[in-house]
Amino acid sequence: MPQDAAQAVEAVYRSDWGRIVATLIGITRDFDMAEESAQEAFTAAVDQWPAVGIPDNPRAWIIQTARHKAIDRIRRQSLHREKLESYVAEGYVRDVEEPDYDSGQIPDDRLRLIFTCCHPALASEAQVALTLRTLCGLETDEIARAFLVPVATMAQRLVRAKRKIRDAGIPYNVPQTADMADRLGAVLTVIYLVFNEGYAATRGGPLVRTDLCAEAIRLGRLVRTLLAPRVPAEATALLALMLLHEEQDRSHWNRPQIAEALPLVEESLDSAPGAFAIQAAISAVHCRAARAEDTDWPRIVGLYDLLELLQPSPIVSLNRAVALAMANGPQPAIEIVDGLAAGGDLDSYHLLHAVRADLLRRLGSWEEAAKSYHRALELVTNESERRFLERRLREVRGAQR
Repeated sequence: MPQDAAQAVEAVYRSDWGRIVATLIGITRDFDMAEESAQEAFTAAVDQWPAVGIPDNPRAWIIQTARHKAIDRIRRQSLHREKLESYVAEGYVRDVEEPDYDSGQIPDDRLRLIFTCCHPALASEAQVALTLRTLCGLETDEIARAFLVPVATMAQRLVRAKRKIRDAGIPYNVPQTADMADRLGAVLTVIYLVFNEGYAATRGGPLVRTDLCAEAIRLGRLVRTLLAPRVPAEATALLALMLLHEEQDRSHWNRPQIAEALPLVEESLDSAPGAFAIQAAISAVHCRAARAEDTDWPRIVGLYDLLELLQPSPIVSLNRAVALAMANGPQPAIEIVDGLAAGGDLDSYHLLHAVRADLLRRLGSWEEAAKSYHRALELVTNESERRFLERRLREVRGAQR
């Protein structure tokens, strides 16, 4: 397959999978059919684009092809022509002109998809997981990683959620403002996890997937616009949190983005702050430091203390331990991390072992540090993180000699 065609297919898959599937669900009203038809369309692109050339509008080509694939599926499943007509009559396939795939319809489809997946009839974790799968194209193992559950468990949740939407006849629409409260928490969590996957990708070469980060920020802005003029503090806090996540190299920081975010942090802290507001405040402390060594680590530890009260979890405790190590040295932090390791909840989480390895390295416990680096390397799936851990392991081995 010519390199330019292969790159074009990969690019449209990475940037537009969610947009394509959202549009197809709007057309077919069937999650499985939309995903399967989209996958078939991408397979067709792999086969055809090298021979006929890359279309002027790759996304529109994929959607049109997938739409035809969906109709073909319905025809194959139907015993008579009347079955297809019944699907059209019932609204499962729209008998209308092709949409303008570059218009504002598509963002609306994506927002409708988020609110459909986040219907209160679904369990909260299923709401989030289904949206991550359909809207963002995250694989089941990537979603399982976000929830720290086995892949098989997550696969079962996704199947049950799709069945529930179908059997309960959950509508594909954005609810009225008065009905949004029951769904807003899940919607914000979805956007946050999309951003997290973009900021620290599960697999592949680059650690940061800018396409997912940008999409999460766009969705965060869209939700705030939808809820104006009375925007909940947590919606504001989430947007600020995403805007404040930056690269470690301060010379690459987006200063206008930081300037936009800092007032949003203050706004979200005016009332009783929620978990997103506290996390945004933590990020703001980092971004206000001109140099890494100027970071107010005691302030960050105090904010993590609040976050543990609001949203206790092993991940929050692990992050607090990292901040505590920066404020007071590695010894008190290693005691916390060892306690988390003994609990077993994070045993398959590579960052637990990476943090433990770094703390042991700083304490001069070279042999134990090497063991933890080995464990982290057994679990890590992102190549950028793997290279960093391998470099640290070599340093530790060199110090042992």
